[in-house]
Amino acid sequence: MRIPVHGKELFAAFNSGLNATSALLLVTAYVFVRRRMYYAHGITMSAALLSSTVFLGSYLYSKFAYGEVTTGMPAGWFRTFYFIVLLPHVLLAIGMLPLIGMTVFFAATRRWASHRRIARPTLGIWLYVSVTGVLIYFILYQWYPALYPEAFRGSDLFRHAGTAVQSGVESGR
Repeated sequence: MRIPVHGKELFAAFNSGLNATSALLLVTAYVFVRRRMYYAHGITMSAALLSSTVFLGSYLYSKFAYGEVTTGMPAGWFRTFYFIVLLPHVLLAIGMLPLIGMTVFFAATRRWASHRRIARPTLGIWLYVSVTGVLIYFILYQWYPALYPEAFRGSDLFRHAGTAVQSGVESGR
């Protein structure tokens, strides 16, 4: 496993952790609401919203600081898999922002019927985006370097990653 030290790769690991945290909080909040523990649900959803907001700020900062980078991933099954995961992730991530805003607005204004109606699809989309965000991190920063070390070293991901402590990648494993 590659352990990020600094640079873009550190941001990617941090952002992946925020996505994982959001996913866990969303599932926990769902359990709370199903058990009619509404106060705990509200607190947990607020934490999920905070985690996702910090993620968005960190993600945008890393894009401005490091620019858009290309993966240099060779054509083939792995690249196809990556794009199959990436495309719906990006489209749903963009679409979920207004859904989250409306869901929070309906909860804040105590319009529970409207909140419940929109919260169901919002939860599914938000959870999908959070989980696939973690998956994309593993695709780009863990599996890709292990499967294609030469291609990874020649990519913008490697040049922007800074120094990383790696096990098995240098030895050509």
